[in-house]
Amino acid sequence: MRPTFDPSSPVFKIHQGGKLVVSSTMPLTDREALSLAYTPGVAQVSAAIAVDESLAATYTWRSRLVAVISDGTAVLGMGDIGPAAALPVMEGKCALFEQFAGLNAIPIVLGTTDPDEIVDTIVRIAPSFGGVNLEDISAPRCFEIERRLRDLLPIPVFHDDQHGTAIVVLAALRNAARLTGRGLDELRVVVSGAGAAGVACARILLAAGIGDLALADSRGIVHRGRTDLNPIKRELAELTNRGGFTGSLESALAGADVFLGVSAGAVDEAAIAGMARNSIVFALANPTPEVEPEIARRHAAVVATGRSDHPNQINNVLAFPGVFVGAFDAGARQITEGMKLAAAAALGSVVAGELRPDHIVPAPFDERVVPAIRAAVAEQARREGVAGQLDQ
Repeated sequence: MRPTFDPSSPVFKIHQGGKLVVSSTMPLTDREALSLAYTPGVAQVSAAIAVDESLAATYTWRSRLVAVISDGTAVLGMGDIGPAAALPVMEGKCALFEQFAGLNAIPIVLGTTDPDEIVDTIVRIAPSFGGVNLEDISAPRCFEIERRLRDLLPIPVFHDDQHGTAIVVLAALRNAARLTGRGLDELRVVVSGAGAAGVACARILLAAGIGDLALADSRGIVHRGRTDLNPIKRELAELTNRGGFTGSLESALAGADVFLGVSAGAVDEAAIAGMARNSIVFALANPTPEVEPEIARRHAAVVATGRSDHPNQINNVLAFPGVFVGAFDAGARQITEGMKLAAAAALGSVVAGELRPDHIVPAPFDERVVPAIRAAVAEQARREGVAGQLDQ
């Protein structure tokens, strides 16, 4: 079925002409202003930067500018819809950077899906930017692209579909565990989905000391005996599933403490009902959760979704603005695993004294979120020695 195109609807009206503009910080109202902002005055600044490139951090917008880049292969729940169709989403992401972190961001969509071409293109345009936010690039290519860019570029590179989701999930799960009287090390988690978000969530939960974790893809539980695993899944097969599950997602859910859904696969009510007492259900597929929250609440102590019309929304906007502005504050050359863990701890702490089953993470407009993550990320960057010249 073709989607409805109704140019009279409010959604299409607010997108007409795009959602972004570029404006000057200096009014160009007369000849003197023009001579300062452009020629001949600008030549003095360019000449100084040519001698000492570090001056670009102060005298251009580069140090506070994010490139939001996609190839359009994994956009929201729509999948591979191409770069042009991805552009409205990238514009929206840039608007969120400005709204929540006061950072400038530029949307860039690429007319290629080849990892070599993507990496080469981003490396070539990187001198214009202080950081790169990769967005909506399909797995497993996204892992290779991010890894290579992290190795090649002296600026933060962050694939938000992976790490933004993982940070918020860890913060929410830690608070849900506290609310139900447990620690992370006491929880057995089953993750549905082994794409970008599922892999990143598995990794950050392992780093945070989760009790045990089983990861499921479309063919069932990832385990050492499977011969159809890509390198990423083979690595996780060695690190997860201490219980030795080899069957279906539903079989692994029996007696599990946590269900974490980051795929489009539906889960039966019976599987949720068979989980452990005081179970935790994060059904994050959007717009249709793996199990409807009303059904999950019949059996689980805490339920979260990816939707804004239900409590406990697991939304990446809770993470990426604070992560980037904190990294920029410190002049960080990269975003480390420690910085992500610090971001998750800071995010969870915002509501640690207010926990309820319907309130385990802050709302996106909670003004405490970005300052808390910003400070924690910057401090962790300094502690790990990845802070740079801007941190003076």
